[in-house]
Parts: sequence; structure tokens; C-alpha cells
Amino acid sequence: MEDFPEARKPAYRLVVDFGPEIGRKKSSAQITDLYDKKELLGRQIIGVVNFPPKQIGPVLSECLVTGFVRDDGSVVLAVPERRVDNGLKLA
Repeated sequence: MEDFPEARKPAYRLVVDFGPEIGRKKSSAQITDLYDKKELLGRQIIGVVNFPPKQIGPVLSECLVTGFVRDDGSVVLAVPERRVDNGLKLA
């Protein structure tokens, strides 16, 4: 994970591990208001991997990191309530 200074709004460049079947995917996320890089390491998220890749500046985003946008514009990540195996499908 690293800062993404080229983004229009503050964002991080992410690499998300979706388990052995899907692998690791790159993305960017505008989650800098509520999360620092250290607390995101090893954290599970809910992501979408069946969208086509999208070029976001110099980053080819291969997945969508999901979250909820609050009134102030900050994003709260959508996360599993309990730990699950990486790559499980949302039911």
C-alpha cells in the first residue's frame, strides 16, 4: 500500500489479496480520511472482482473496494463482521 499523489482526491494505491483462486489485485481507494496505511495492512475488505479493469491515472484498477460514503464525503469500508478465508464469495 502506498499513497497515490496523482489522484484528484486523496487516495491510496492498494494490493488486495483475494485468495489463491483469484490472486492479488491492484486498486485505488479514497479512504484516507478515516484510515491510515498501517491500520489497513492485513485488514479484510469486501471487494468486487468481476468488473473490467479501469485505468485511474497511472493505476490500472483491477477490483473495486466497497464502502459507504458519509455526508462529509469520507468513506467507511465495507468489511466482513468476522474473519473469513480470502476470496470467499458474497452470498
